[in-house]
Amino acid sequence: MTITTLKPESAVQAVDAVRWALSAGEPLEILGSGSRRGLGRPVQAGHALDLSGLSGVIAYEPEELVLTALAGTPMDMIRSMLAERGQHLAFEPPEGGTLGGLVASGLAGPRRISAGSARDHTLGIAGISGRAEAYKGGGKVVKNVTGYDVPKLMAGSFGTLTALTEITVKVLPAPEDTATLLLFGLDDAAAVAMLDRALRSPYEVSGAAHLPAGIAARSGTSAVAGAGGAVTLVRLEGFGPSVAARGTMLREELRADSVLGRDESRAVWREVRDGVGLGVGSDAQLWKLSVPPSAGPSTVEAIRRTLDVEAFYDWGGGLVWLTAPPDSGTAIRSALSAGGHATLVRAPEAARVATDVFQPLPEPLMALSRRVKESFDPKGILNPGRMYAGL
Repeated sequence: MTITTLKPESAVQAVDAVRWALSAGEPLEILGSGSRRGLGRPVQAGHALDLSGLSGVIAYEPEELVLTALAGTPMDMIRSMLAERGQHLAFEPPEGGTLGGLVASGLAGPRRISAGSARDHTLGIAGISGRAEAYKGGGKVVKNVTGYDVPKLMAGSFGTLTALTEITVKVLPAPEDTATLLLFGLDDAAAVAMLDRALRSPYEVSGAAHLPAGIAARSGTSAVAGAGGAVTLVRLEGFGPSVAARGTMLREELRADSVLGRDESRAVWREVRDGVGLGVGSDAQLWKLSVPPSAGPSTVEAIRRTLDVEAFYDWGGGLVWLTAPPDSGTAIRSALSAGGHATLVRAPEAARVATDVFQPLPEPLMALSRRVKESFDPKGILNPGRMYAGL
């Protein structure tokens, strides 16, 4: 399909584009840089609304821990600006893309267990509904909610409700120092039990992951790759003296085998954040499973009874990164007996059409989702079918 791209240079032009699409009955694929285009179902639309032209930081108030920028602003620009003031987005989002795409996809990294999700850090938005109406929601403070908490509703909506034009996010001081305790040779169940112990400790753990032997061996961090077996990771962050003191006490409590310093810690946690180390072939599917942490290993074991998969654990065992053969969705989801959901993160386009990319919703929740969609986009012109077929 040949897609015509509309690229407005202002919010006013973006409203005109959506108004045209509404009047013509032409669905739009909402894009920023397109870096998240492969996440979700392919959008069936003959036109794309490219919002990358809406770029630039509107206001940055380091003392107030708030940043407002146009939705098409590259995340590399925002990260650089924050780093100059010793600040960051605490939910540890993946690299690349735009601010709008980041919020719309709702992605968060290993620090989610301590800092929350993208939704928790989104304070305000401006955008254009499927009614071609420009509106704003939220503000520049954390508690500013009447009726719908619209900014949080938009986080993770994948452009199906609103074409975002402006976003306000909470920023926080970046940690001065980082250390990672390494425990060698634990099996999955023992590792998750140890991660639970670390997270329940008073030492303010900000990352808790487990890499089975095959995945640890592929790490770019020599201490992890050279361990000769599975490696369990426990991260501490903060002021230097605090990290050192907490690290000493927690290392003794967990009987950790080694400790990574700041630079190696940051490198290995980038690998965890991005799912690096999983052997993804050309036709393999990459999945993320969100489960009760204690159920992570048993869920993977249940999947292995019918599929040849490779997996590792983040969020203390509550997030499972998993590679599987094609057409594995039914087997994977049937193994979620303890609850949770499975999301297809990477697969060829044909597979993303044939498979439920996001966890199928029970009918009451699907009915609610339809009502929300109809409220914001009654004609279904914004990213139709991106999350669920027919929605």
